Amino acid sequence: MQNRRQFLKSSAAAAAAIAVPTLPSFAQQTKKSTNMSGKMKLTWAAYDLQLNHTFTISGFSRKTTPVVLTKIEYDGLAGYGEASLPPYLGETQASVIDFLKKIDLPAFSDPANMEEILEYVDSIAINNAAAKAAVDIALHDLLGKIIGSPWYKMYGLDKHKAPDTTFTIGIDPDDEVIREKTREALGRFNILKVKVGGPDDKRMIEAIRSVTDLPLAVDANQGWKDKRHALDMIFWLKEKGIVMVEQPMSKYALDDIAWLTEQSPLPIYADESVQRLHDVERLKGAFSGINIKLMKCTGMREAWKMRNFARALGMDVMIGCMTETSCAISAAAQLSPGLDFADLDGALLIGNDCFGGVKLENGKIIASDRPGIGVEPTQKIIFSR
Repeated sequence: MQNRRQFLKSSAAAAAAIAVPTLPSFAQQTKKSTNMSGKMKLTWAAYDLQLNHTFTISGFSRKTTPVVLTKIEYDGLAGYGEASLPPYLGETQASVIDFLKKIDLPAFSDPANMEEILEYVDSIAINNAAAKAAVDIALHDLLGKIIGSPWYKMYGLDKHKAPDTTFTIGIDPDDEVIREKTREALGRFNILKVKVGGPDDKRMIEAIRSVTDLPLAVDANQGWKDKRHALDMIFWLKEKGIVMVEQPMSKYALDDIAWLTEQSPLPIYADESVQRLHDVERLKGAFSGINIKLMKCTGMREAWKMRNFARALGMDVMIGCMTETSCAISAAAQLSPGLDFADLDGALLIGNDCFGGVKLENGKIIASDRPGIGVEPTQKIIFSR
């Protein structure tokens, strides 16, 4: 592997010159948009997701995840979106709603002008990525319904080529609880994801291995502090049937991660180290691939660009999620076909999903053939401004 510093010095100009593909103007492909009239109306609803099990990663635990659901209405159609707000994102229901109140969608006459609309939304304030994703997803859903097509088809993808999704098993001090969670996944999933990064990583893996020999991915969530300890763990994990490692060390320890990636027998993916498109280039040579999450990158528009740019740089690509309803998961599933890994179990971890959309089929999260992102509410949601 090239030394990371040499790579960045020798190829920065070439990488910067790579054109990031953007979607065509769908208004030119269909008469539906230009024949419609009216103004877009944005509304929202706060909602709390109830997890089936206490969810623990390196650093904290939680039993609920707050979200804000969005709806954009136009000429009798409605597009739905979502902002999922785990505490480490730094956004809250109040901050998301405050951001949404600043958006003036009626100033735009045509939902097909998606690039212009989402550039405007992104410019309103820095950060607020999940809030921006809630608008992005709803607008994609609306435009897909206007056009009459699911987004995976507009991306030129085959939904049945989606990779197997991992099913996440959080850190737990009780081996029997770990085994119980593992048994729940058997027969439904072809690969599991294990949260590590604490003092009992080997115990966790051994407990799972007492139940199944399914392939495993591990996510350290920046939990390992020393690169040599991390490398020793990765060699041990490979012997236990682990197939990839996610964010082994702090996002600030990029040179240590680059050393680790060079030495590692397993691919290493960035999670906390990558947020948006501008992060991708600097991670080439430090990671094998990137994990794209809609809540971190502002939604489907930027996720698609990140996917294409990472591919152009020769990096692997994974699509991930937070704890989310089937709304946001269905949006992410539109991009997953053809990627290397998927971690789209977020809606399967909760007991009060309020949308119907994607389906779990033979261990894969498969997008719906309904237009847009393919979702509809399964219960009454009171949206307001």
